[in-house]
Parts: sequence; C-alpha cells; structure tokens
Amino acid sequence: MVSTGEAAKLLGFSERRLRYLLAQNRVRGAFKVGRFWVIPLVDGLPEIRECKRGPKPTWNQLKRKAAMNHIHINSRLFGKKDGDGKYVPVITVKGKGGKNIYCDRVVIPGSCTVVYNYDNDYAGAKSWIETSEEPIFMGKTYTYAEVMSQVVN
Repeated sequence: MVSTGEAAKLLGFSERRLRYLLAQNRVRGAFKVGRFWVIPLVDGLPEIRECKRGPKPTWNQLKRKAAMNHIHINSRLFGKKDGDGKYVPVITVKGKGGKNIYCDRVVIPGSCTVVYNYDNDYAGAKSWIETSEEPIFMGKTYTYAEVMSQVVN
C-alpha cells in the first residue's frame, strides 16, 4: 500500500494525473482513509484499468528487467516412472529462449523470486520461481518429448 506521491513515481507520471484516475475509479483496490488515498501494489506497481476511449497509454511501458527464467514443478509427472523403473524428472525450466528443459536438480545463482498466483497461472503452474540469472543444471537434461516418451502408464 502506497500513497499517491509514491504511486505516481512508480508509474512515471504526475500526482495530478493519478488523482484524476482515482476520481474515475480506474485504480484497482484504491480506497480513501480520511482525505488520503491508499493504493495497493500488484507486482510492484499500482494496477490501472484501461479506458475504452482515447489513445492507448504509454506511461505503463516501463523498462523491464532482462527476460526471466521460470522454474516450476510439473505435478502431472509426480510418481511417473520410465521403462527402467526410475522416476522421470519433474523440474521444468523455461529459459529466455522459450524452450522447456526438464531435470532432477537445478542450482539458481544470484537472486530469485518465488511467485504464487492462483488466478493468473504461468504455463499451467500456480507457483514458480523467477530468476534473471541463468540456472545451472545438475545431471542430465531432457526435453518434454523425451520425458513423455519415457513415461510408462
């Protein structure tokens, strides 16, 4: 929760413009306490509803960090075994190139963020790890096709 001044700095426009959007009820979750606005943050920014008329806004096109690697667990593969009786890997890493890599163990160098979002999932996952660093794979890596060809029903 932030004030109008802090929210305007995060969005990159004036407090007056933000107050105008607040008056139009276009800032999701914002409410007044006395004569002050309290604005919730979603992923570090206030969430502004789009308007149906006029040009598309350019103020929300902030520079983003480098593309993220997403790491999650494929729960559909839990307990599945291959033809040799070994469990198939369930850790999925979607890299910056968009390719999925499956493995048994991943080391994440540097900082990372654990995300849980039940409403907006990422590739079917409700929780995942985001990192801008390149993960280090321990052991053999597989593609989705290789993992699915190994699974014995």
